[in-house]
Amino acid sequence: MGSKNTAKRADALRSIEAIEQAAAECLGRNPEASMSEIARAAGVGRVTLYAHFTSRTEVVDAAMSRAIGRGNEALDAVDLTGDPLLALARYVEAGWHLVDQARALLVAAQKELSAGRIRELHAGPAARVETLVARGRAEGAFRTDLPITWLVNVLHTVMHSAAEEIRAGRLTSDHITATVLAAFTPPGKPVPETGGGT
Repeated sequence: MGSKNTAKRADALRSIEAIEQAAAECLGRNPEASMSEIARAAGVGRVTLYAHFTSRTEVVDAAMSRAIGRGNEALDAVDLTGDPLLALARYVEAGWHLVDQARALLVAAQKELSAGRIRELHAGPAARVETLVARGRAEGAFRTDLPITWLVNVLHTVMHSAAEEIRAGRLTSDHITATVLAAFTPPGKPVPETGGGT
């Protein structure tokens, strides 16, 4: 009896994992992807999908959680030590790719989830940047006349906006870094040079 239950739980976990992965992929391509498309991509029936997720909102939430979790793993590898300006530049270079990959998924999330839930899901990445900004301010590298939360918001807004421009060939990642460094540099201090793509 116990081994049957264990096997059922293992099957359920595999189904949930497949649905979350399929949802992230399908919604990442098309924020309007249907539950049927997601079920098909996951290799499960709609009944199985709805047995694990009672609504589209739950599926979108799970897909967004998965994408942010994966993004956090990638950002864990980014060296945020040393010169805060260089650390910020490394974060921007790694982060905008993740933002670009999750653009369509975020559109789906904005339709299905509350702004509070989206903020909650982004709390991990935001905390990482807030720590860097606080250190940069303490060391005199970043401006102190604006709230940390606003600077973090500016950073993420610039990365979201720039991802589309980069795809269209109108910007390079150097432009994102130059914009962010200009926004973070204390008034009256020279803005550091970046790689300089034009």
